[in-house]
Amino acid sequence: MAHRIISQVVFTGARVFGRAFAEAYKQASASQKFAAAGNAQAGNTAASSGLTLDEACRILNVAPPKGGQGSVEKTHEQFKRLFDMNDPKRGGSFYLQSKVLRARERIEMEAQRLRRSEQQQARQANQQQQQQQSSSSSSEQQPPSS
Repeated sequence: MAHRIISQVVFTGARVFGRAFAEAYKQASASQKFAAAGNAQAGNTAASSGLTLDEACRILNVAPPKGGQGSVEKTHEQFKRLFDMNDPKRGGSFYLQSKVLRARERIEMEAQRLRRSEQQQARQANQQQQQQQSSSSSSEQQPPSS
């Protein structure tokens, strides 16, 4: 009789554990899919450097790039100063030096993205202007119909 009760407890426990495990697996799978979709929507915010643009700007104490040469020069000045200051040969921290390097890379990636975006917008505006000119010149060349 005792073996029957013990086996019943074991089977019931195994069933409960199996259901809980299956439910946890479903939740983990759904969470992973949601996170993957969220990362795709977020785009490349942390990019390959692992830093967001805001973090990178705070590390180097610069404003986010707006495409101007002045912001790039300021970024390079701050990078050089902080990179040299954290040189491990002079008692600095390799970790901080790496953070400074990653921050500069992240800001440069953003500046490059902005330049590409501006170039693309300029190309589109140029194409629209050419289309307008060609359509206006073709309408001028046609004789009026009587």
